[in-house]
Amino acid sequence: MSNPTVHIVDDDGPLREALDSLFRSVGLETRLFGNAQDFFRSGHAHDAGCLVLDVRLPGVSGLDFQAQLNAADIRMPVVLMTGHGDIPMTVRGMKAGAVDFLAKPFRDQDMLDAVMAAIDRDHALRAERSGLDDLRRRYETLTARERQVMALVAEGLMNKQIAFEIGLSEITVKIHRGAAMRKMQARSVVEFVRMAEQLGAAAT
Repeated sequence: MSNPTVHIVDDDGPLREALDSLFRSVGLETRLFGNAQDFFRSGHAHDAGCLVLDVRLPGVSGLDFQAQLNAADIRMPVVLMTGHGDIPMTVRGMKAGAVDFLAKPFRDQDMLDAVMAAIDRDHALRAERSGLDDLRRRYETLTARERQVMALVAEGLMNKQIAFEIGLSEITVKIHRGAAMRKMQARSVVEFVRMAEQLGAAAT
């Protein structure tokens, strides 16, 4: 995976340069953009890292752009900043998933803390997505019957109940359940059920 990059979107050139210098001083990579559209067109929206986004931007505002990113399923964590912040802005930004909201002028350490928290969140989200992708790959190896049994186990049904539900013998259900658990690499029924719940939640 590539090193995390701080993407700075602000139409204030001197502030962009100051943030660039701040982040590079602690070993972080940066990319600078004067407006939201330039960032979106850059092709880096799915890169590892975070977005430091000014609320007041020419064209699309930072908050509207944050909403556009969410609508496009771009999950890069966002740190919002503004010189004209108010409570409704803060609430809207945080509800939309911003990691932090900093009013200008802010302390360098506050910005660094917010960015490191955003990078940590990005790392956790990527690890979660990677684990889910692996789970889906294992699920794809199950037969239709094994998937059916897995779903019914996740509903809390016992082997005898599953057998009645789908018209099989109890021993056949046990065989299907055992095969499904091996393919899913589930070490217990509890883990097997949790996997089914994760797959179900991801599908909704």
